[in-house]
Amino acid sequence: MLVYPYHHKKPTIDKSVFLADHSVVTGDVTIGEQSSIWFNTVIRGDVAPTVIGKRVNVQDHSVLHQSPKNPLILEDDVTIGHSVILHSCTVKKGALVGMGSIILDGAVIGEGAFIGAGSLVPQGKVIPPNTLAFGRPAKVIRDLNEEDIADMLRISREYAEKAQYYKSLQAE
Repeated sequence: MLVYPYHHKKPTIDKSVFLADHSVVTGDVTIGEQSSIWFNTVIRGDVAPTVIGKRVNVQDHSVLHQSPKNPLILEDDVTIGHSVILHSCTVKKGALVGMGSIILDGAVIGEGAFIGAGSLVPQGKVIPPNTLAFGRPAKVIRDLNEEDIADMLRISREYAEKAQYYKSLQAE
């Protein structure tokens, strides 16, 4: 993993965070406790702040960045799937963004929402809480059911467990 300052801004990363090999974190980035940043992920805070909450997992090959004066915010317990691009958006607590999705400036993913794989959430779009949205552009398909919610919790739990395992290997 590579952690770089950008001018006078240095990342603030809780000591419990797992940063996988070949991940890059630079500039005005804050990562909360028990979060995990997976292989080949890039998180740049060289334009505006990036704030990542507690128990967030940002999976392999994802890219997080911002536009001037527009921070990127991931609240607690968020799952970001493989190869996701997030740009100056807000992902609320407990939401999941599926693999290969793109979320653009000013978009807000509601608490507990599920963005289906390969979706595009355009600038300024708001996805309501506890809904499934999918497509290019993303549209709300339906409310989440108990099975969806259980699967989202399973994914979050499994990534937290994997992160602790891999972090223990780094300590050796």
